[in-house]
Amino acid sequence: MASPDLNLLYTLDVLLNEGSVARAARRLRLSPSAMSRALARLRSVMGDQLLVRAGRNLVPTPRAIEMREQVRELVQDAQALLRPAAGLNLSALKRSFTLRASDGFAETFGASLIGRMQEEAPGVRLRCIRKLDKDSEGLRDGSIDLETGVVAGSIGPEVRAQALFADRYVGVVRREHPLAADEVTPANYAEFGHVIAWRQGLELGRIDELLLAAGLKREIVVSVDGFAAALTLARGSDLVATVPERHTAGLREGMHSFSLPIPTEPFTISLLWHPRLDGDPAHRWLRDCIRGVCNSRQSTR
Repeated sequence: MASPDLNLLYTLDVLLNEGSVARAARRLRLSPSAMSRALARLRSVMGDQLLVRAGRNLVPTPRAIEMREQVRELVQDAQALLRPAAGLNLSALKRSFTLRASDGFAETFGASLIGRMQEEAPGVRLRCIRKLDKDSEGLRDGSIDLETGVVAGSIGPEVRAQALFADRYVGVVRREHPLAADEVTPANYAEFGHVIAWRQGLELGRIDELLLAAGLKREIVVSVDGFAAALTLARGSDLVATVPERHTAGLREGMHSFSLPIPTEPFTISLLWHPRLDGDPAHRWLRDCIRGVCNSRQSTR
């Protein structure tokens, strides 16, 4: 029995990703007729139509949908395996990475990270995108290279995680706020209106539960989807923002921060990635850079 042509896996991955013979041909730098022949060969080898016409478009068959993620992972694993394991030349490295993190991370650690990257590997580019949920699908499908956040059960056992730093929630108000001049107690903390940064899956240290146990309740005047927006509103009003301390250090400049008057638990911010990139020298270098700037900032606080 003849061995299968493993090059077909890469072709199949591109076809399933593009959903178009013409776009797949352009991506692989083939003629449309050559791409059509490759699709015909895949159909013959796999015993399935894979992509079928629906109007002017091609849609995947049930089997194609079922295998799409597995094919993507096989191709990415192969690409990682075939990269050189040693001899990384940082000065000549040309590569782009995508980092997903909650707002505040780039503002706090970004300048140091970019400075180190430009010094060691000036050809590397970094794309930072906001983290609006705890879904780590982007790590699995390869659209995200690295992510920061609190490790949750939803990330799945196949995602690697390494601790970056410990953090805690603090209260933040404008410099002229009455709480900036007084000792903060549970009572006066709950007395003022609050702005919270909230998104699906985000834990806020059980603050409201702890206040309720003390017979108190704070009034949430407004909720927003990020720490930057919460701090902006607190900076221009008498609202109290409650945010992670270290994560938002770069956003809290010029404001008054205080320890919460209730015993919330600290938490750990971790760096997350998919294990297929464990052995990738460039990815490993970027992980080291991120850990380095986080540790450096920690040591200066």
